[in-house]
Amino acid sequence: MYPDHPTHRTPVPAAEVHRPVPIVPAPTPLPVNAPSTTPELATIVLPDGRTITGYTIASAQPAPVAAKPPVSRVAVNIALGGVGFLAVSGGLLILTSFIAALTAFVSQLVILAAVIFGGWIAVQVLGHRERGAGTTVNIRKATFKRNHFHG
Repeated sequence: MYPDHPTHRTPVPAAEVHRPVPIVPAPTPLPVNAPSTTPELATIVLPDGRTITGYTIASAQPAPVAAKPPVSRVAVNIALGGVGFLAVSGGLLILTSFIAALTAFVSQLVILAAVIFGGWIAVQVLGHRERGAGTTVNIRKATFKRNHFHG
């Protein structure tokens, strides 16, 4: 048979099975207390006659009082306000100079437009005209009688 033919079957090798082996952690040794860290045994006799024996507990130490800062908070706030004002003033100075430059630019554009438009109007009014285009009227001897023109 042909190995590429669909009816040709090749034997499948047996599958290998791997089983995981659990890892057992090594036992950790118990910590040994140093003799100085072992608390002492204490015995207390209660008023009713019972006796209680146990380890002593170190009393809780109060938290240390925070030291007063050498500079008052009001002075720090005033200084921070001054720093903030200086930072804002620089920005306002830049903004003011930008607005002034923009105003100067717009005014120069308006002046330029006025000069160009005024020059165009002057050329239209005072410019060269053709003399034969209009109607010429020559009045030589005209008489007016009773507000009526006789030519």
